[in-house]
Amino acid sequence: MNSRKLALLGLILALLGSFFVFDLGQYLSLDALKTQQAALNAQVASNPWQAAGLFFFAYVAVTALSLPGAALMTLLGGALFGLLEGVLLVSFASTLGASLAMLSSRFLLRDWVRLRFAQRLSGIDAGVEREGAFYLFALRLVPVFPFFLINLAMGLTRLPLRTYWWVSQLGMLPGTLVYVNAGRELGQLQSLAGILSPGLLGAFVLLGLFPLLARKLLGLVQARRLYAGWLKPDSFDRNLLVIGAGAGGLVSAYIAAAVKAKVSLIEKQQMGGDCLNTGCVPSKALLRSARLAHELKKGEALGFAGVRAAVDFPAVMQRIQRVIGDIAPHDSVERYSGLGVEVIQGEARLTSPWTVEVNGQTLSSRSIIIAAGARPLVPKIPGIEQVQGYTSDTIWSLREQPRWLLVLGGGPIGCELAQAFQRLGSQVIQVELAERLLPREDADASALVLASLQADGVDVRLQHRAERFELVDGEQRMIARRLDTGEEVTIAFDCLLLALGRVANVSGYGVEELGLLVRPNGTLETDEYLATRLPNIYAVGDVTGPYQFTHVAAHQAWYAAVNALFAGIKRFKADYRVIPYCTFTDPEVARVGLSEGEAQAQNIAYEVTRYGLDDLDRAIADEAAHGYVKVLTVPGKDRILGVAIVGEHAGELLAEYVLAMKHGLGLNKILGTIHSYPTMAEANKYAAGEWKRAHAPQGLLRLVERFHSWRRR
Repeated sequence: MNSRKLALLGLILALLGSFFVFDLGQYLSLDALKTQQAALNAQVASNPWQAAGLFFFAYVAVTALSLPGAALMTLLGGALFGLLEGVLLVSFASTLGASLAMLSSRFLLRDWVRLRFAQRLSGIDAGVEREGAFYLFALRLVPVFPFFLINLAMGLTRLPLRTYWWVSQLGMLPGTLVYVNAGRELGQLQSLAGILSPGLLGAFVLLGLFPLLARKLLGLVQARRLYAGWLKPDSFDRNLLVIGAGAGGLVSAYIAAAVKAKVSLIEKQQMGGDCLNTGCVPSKALLRSARLAHELKKGEALGFAGVRAAVDFPAVMQRIQRVIGDIAPHDSVERYSGLGVEVIQGEARLTSPWTVEVNGQTLSSRSIIIAAGARPLVPKIPGIEQVQGYTSDTIWSLREQPRWLLVLGGGPIGCELAQAFQRLGSQVIQVELAERLLPREDADASALVLASLQADGVDVRLQHRAERFELVDGEQRMIARRLDTGEEVTIAFDCLLLALGRVANVSGYGVEELGLLVRPNGTLETDEYLATRLPNIYAVGDVTGPYQFTHVAAHQAWYAAVNALFAGIKRFKADYRVIPYCTFTDPEVARVGLSEGEAQAQNIAYEVTRYGLDDLDRAIADEAAHGYVKVLTVPGKDRILGVAIVGEHAGELLAEYVLAMKHGLGLNKILGTIHSYPTMAEANKYAAGEWKRAHAPQGLLRLVERFHSWRRR
């Protein structure tokens, strides 16, 4: 820190120290000011300019040093100088003091903060450059944070001083007017009887209503600004229009129809979206066939000799299509039409905040929900276009079983499909860039899944980076580099499956033209109510995240639909506190709440209770005695912070903990719940029992032991 910064910091600390050492705050209390009111009024009457100057200087000092008492001094300004002069003095003094505080923060802290948080501040700077004046105005008009925090925070940004000055002066003016008026009324109060005067009551009513009125005014100004350039229809054809008929879109439309709103649902491809046609349903149907193939290998362990079966791969894939067809009526046009939803099959395009064009027709709606989903990520790896590549969307068209299947990716999709194809008879090579599979899970869960895949015969290559693909004499090859040794390795294969995650669909249907914002991770930006930058347009599901799960899309759909239909009356913040998810490998990996890794990263104190499924009677009987139930709790308490279950039927076992966490039930409640014997669900009760044993009141137990000993005499 250079000498100028040290000098300024020393001056600020000296002034702050003097304020507290000499207890100058005692003079900034209402009682003190009322006691000195007569003397202060006399001083103003005899030397008005001097009094105004001293008041101005004191106000600037209080705000510049971020001292407590600015609100009280605003009241004093009204009491001493009246409405007009008080507003002028306070308005300019507060703006000058705030600007000095901002400049001090910028001079002393900005370089230090930028050196440590450069990447995080770059996004803030971009937002300030784009709409900094408006956000500062909003904070001044309806202060979510104390003004002194706003002053210090804005010093860390690149907002110009000129902009900061005029926006602050304008934004604080309404509040200044209300407070000065209240102070003027207080200044005229001569006795307790005067407290019920209409003027004073009116001032306090205005003081209380100001934040509400300001928020409403700000909302109107913001809406006018956001929708500038768009012509709003005089009336609307419908209450809600939904783009996309996946889980999020279907549930949104269903809720709207259930509350008797007029709703249209647009889908350009297949009803049911990815989950029904290319995701959850086909993958779980494949896993069921793969599980049977694996079970047949357990025949001798279960008392059967010579159990053999040949996999009919085309029949397996055909069965998947049959399963999709059996479930399709649940998501069909006919079903939703019967529920009161207008279903339109065609490609939608947003043409304004209230209109969508589809099949050459323009539809208008008061609110719109975007549920456009996501697509598999296809990386730009040299030579990838030369090889036979599939994604989780297209793999279902296979009818000839791959002899050598290369799976690129070690997340949930990659692990599930790698294990399934291996069990069905393909030789699978699975390549993952990270040090372990399922990197979002704790290391113990990843290790169990890795061991299971390797036991099935999957050739798992961790810490391998794909660098290029080649086609040599008809042989497809991937050239990869081992990150641990730097060695280049060649992997030959018949078929490539890309399982590297999914990318939100945010282009091609008008998002860019409407100026809707996209986050750095590629998802459509929404607020806590699931509204986009335009408040009447919402987004749900994979297109916005933060979780790309079917059940989360359906969960979000309730919030988006209700908020879209009843905006202005009541809105609800989307609740992500208890989100379960499951990877359907064998063993399954299911989790809700915090993992150990997340708790450690966030510095959250926790205790771990663990129960091994190798001790569970039903698991032993089912030849499924592997895995565990792991519960994170608040130290010394039974409140659940997170649960991870690895084992057979982990997804089903997790539901009890999801219910408990959602409704604030602890492990004692689970322990006190009767579970049927013998079931896998008993594992939850036994895990709670493990916690109880670890927290048994030893002192009380020793007293009870003495009591029993006494009774034996």
